[in-house]
Amino acid sequence: MKKKQIKDLIISFIMALIIYGIIMFLMSAGIVDYYWSGILIMACVNVILATSLNLASGYLGQLTLGHAGFMSVGAYTSALCSLYLHFPFLLSLLIGAIAACLIGVVIGIPTLRLKGDYLCIITLAFNEIIRVIMLNLSITNGAKGLMGFQAMNIDFSVYFLSAVITIYVIYCIVKSRHGRAIISICEDETASELSGIPTSYYKILAFAISAFFAGIAGGLYAQYMGMLVPSTFDYNKSVEILVMVVLGGLGNLKGSIIAAIIMTILPEYLRAFADYRMLLYAIVLIAAMIIKEKNLVPRIKAKFFKNKTVEVDD
Repeated sequence: MKKKQIKDLIISFIMALIIYGIIMFLMSAGIVDYYWSGILIMACVNVILATSLNLASGYLGQLTLGHAGFMSVGAYTSALCSLYLHFPFLLSLLIGAIAACLIGVVIGIPTLRLKGDYLCIITLAFNEIIRVIMLNLSITNGAKGLMGFQAMNIDFSVYFLSAVITIYVIYCIVKSRHGRAIISICEDETASELSGIPTSYYKILAFAISAFFAGIAGGLYAQYMGMLVPSTFDYNKSVEILVMVVLGGLGNLKGSIIAAIIMTILPEYLRAFADYRMLLYAIVLIAAMIIKEKNLVPRIKAKFFKNKTVEVDD
C-alpha cells in the first residue's frame, strides 16, 4: 500500500472517530433521541448496502437489481439462527452473510456471462424469486412476518463499526491488484482477457463479496427491527440501493457513503411527498443513463469550481 493511501486511511479513520464521538455525545446528552438513533442505524445499514453494491455495479461495471435479495437471505438466515438455534448475534450475522455469499456465487456463475439489460432482468427476477420463497415458507411465517429474534444490547456502536469495516474492506480490495483487475474488466473486458486476467473469476469474486456484505446489512437490519416481512425486500428496495450508488457516482466509494446517508435522512423531511419517492428515483436513474457519466456528483462539483476559477481570473 502506497504512502498516500496509508495517509488517506489514517485521515479517514480519524474522521470516523470524530463523527462517532460527536454522535455518541449527542445521544448521551439527549439531543439525538431514540427515533433519530434508529435513523442513524438505518443510515449505517444503507452505507453497507451502497458501498457493497458499488463494488459490483461501479467498479466491476455490472448493473444489478438483486441486492435486496441478498440482503433478504442474510436477514432471514440470521434471524432464523437466532430464533430457532439460539446462536449468538455475531455467529448468526456471519452465517447469514456466508449464506448470501454462497447464493451470490451460485447466481453469479451463470448470470455474469450476461451484460446490460439482460443482467438487470435476471437479477431482478432473482430478487422476486427470493421474495416469493420467503413469502411461502412456513418457517419464515410468510406475510405475517418473522419476529421474536431481536438481539439485546446491540447499540449504535455495532452498526457504525460494521459500516466502517465494510468501507475499509471494499477500499482495500479496490486498491489491491485484485481491485485493479476488477476495474480493468469494467474498462475493457476483452482487453483484460487478452492480458491474461481471469475475468470470470474476478467477476464472480466481486459479485460474491458484494453479496456477502449485503448479507451483513440484512442481518444487522433484522436484529435491529426484530421483525421481518418479505415485502421489505422487494424490487423497490433494490432500486433504492442502486439509486444510492448512481447518485454518489459509479466507482466512487465516498460518493456512495454520502448518497446513502442523504437518502436515509432526507425522506424524513419529505414525508409529504412519500408517494412520489419512486418517481424521483426513476428520474435520477434516467438522468444518469442520459448523461452516461460515472461520477455525477464529482462532475457537478468540478464544473462548479471551474466556473468559480474562471470568474476569479477575470
